[in-house]
Amino acid sequence: MPAYSHYQPLALANVPHWDFTTDVAIIGFGATGACAAIEARKAGAAVMLFERSSGSGGASALSGGEIYIGGGTDAQIAAGFTDTVEDFTAYLKLAGGPCVDEAKCELYGREALAHYQWLKDQGVPYRGNYLPGKVIEPTDDSTLIWSGSEAATPFRLTARPAPRGHVIQHVGWGGGRPLVDILEARARDAGAEIHVDARAVALITDGDRVAGVVMRIDNRDRFVRATRGVVLATGGFVFNEAMRRKYCPESFRVNSPIGDKDDGIGIELGQSVGGDAIHMDQFFTTCPWTIPADQAHGVFVNVAGQRFINEDCYHGRVSRCAVDQPGGKVYLLLDSAHFSQPLDLAGITIAGTGNTWEEVEGELDMPAGTLSATMAFYNRHAHQGRDPLFDKQAPMLVPLDQAPFVALECNFETSYFSFFTLGGLKTGTAGEVLNRGGVPIPGLFAAGRCTSGLPAWGHGYSSGMSLADCTFFGRQAGRAVAQLKN
Repeated sequence: MPAYSHYQPLALANVPHWDFTTDVAIIGFGATGACAAIEARKAGAAVMLFERSSGSGGASALSGGEIYIGGGTDAQIAAGFTDTVEDFTAYLKLAGGPCVDEAKCELYGREALAHYQWLKDQGVPYRGNYLPGKVIEPTDDSTLIWSGSEAATPFRLTARPAPRGHVIQHVGWGGGRPLVDILEARARDAGAEIHVDARAVALITDGDRVAGVVMRIDNRDRFVRATRGVVLATGGFVFNEAMRRKYCPESFRVNSPIGDKDDGIGIELGQSVGGDAIHMDQFFTTCPWTIPADQAHGVFVNVAGQRFINEDCYHGRVSRCAVDQPGGKVYLLLDSAHFSQPLDLAGITIAGTGNTWEEVEGELDMPAGTLSATMAFYNRHAHQGRDPLFDKQAPMLVPLDQAPFVALECNFETSYFSFFTLGGLKTGTAGEVLNRGGVPIPGLFAAGRCTSGLPAWGHGYSSGMSLADCTFFGRQAGRAVAQLKN
């Protein structure tokens, strides 16, 4: 029996027989695959959806169920926030940083409100209320939260701030699972044919066109003819150590990967037929240092006692910038007015205490006049309502002058720095996979974390961007592939 490989496509002429024939084959049954299936079926295409696990889920089901939406939603308006398509789009572009795909930002910026309505039409519930404060994920059923760096410098200087995280109505953490359940039900209701415990092995090509896929089902290779095309919805590569070492070695500074079966298979399948993988060095990471929320008033320093970020940013931006610092750890400095016992999960420990910042400096074995000078400068200006170094804003900008003082250690190896990859296949706005020349590969589409999408830059990530990207561009891919001729 020949061995098929995701590094090398199988020529159509060498397919021994067809086990399945469909218009559209979708690989991966998370939110991306479900949305692609719903739209492809709506467009009249026959759809087969293949999932390597025993049921739907993927990384989407492990998320908080939060989708980044702006431009003036009902929840924003009810809470008194003014958000425009222009401000929303500008923020998306800023969040993409040097990796930004402006065309994707502009399209999603224009269509986000319609996408929000589409989600509601599928049955995704939203309570519609606003939950103020620094919130990683609501534990009640609130909808609207600040989920990025919208109110922080430099973002606030270009895009008028507004909260844009929209969370499914769900009590407790983990709203991603009920979100995927709803989308799965809609895909099944629409008539998508689902195959689980099915692992993608290789793409099938007819000349330069992707014409199907080899799937491993029940320990046998099954040959799937996809007359219109294939959609890759397989997730990132956080669990593929070889790919991380090749493309994203900085991710080895932290050690708490999150995902499902994110082994990069979709990216490698795309590359096997000439797809271009871009921004593969990018990753998201965060440590839950804002739980309890009062600790968001603290100051971060590196092992040299120097600040490196305005701490009112999104917790993930702060964490990603922290991982760039030397020495394998950073310290969160707090006074007695803002200290609470850190979340056990975070693995954050007390590294030093004192009745003066000089005493804390000594306990951390820092040279005299380093950390203490940093805090003297910070407190002097915080009393004036200013942060001349990093432009931290109220209400997070407060003096830390109520003794005793504490330094919490966030250690990249032992603290909980969760992370996932962001790089992937280069795609157009319709989800078409592009080659290195920017030309679409006929019959091949992709969306979600196996692509480089809206959440393209680890230093600019905002909660909800991944689900926004995978649901919206999953829909785009499903519609586009369904419109191709057999």
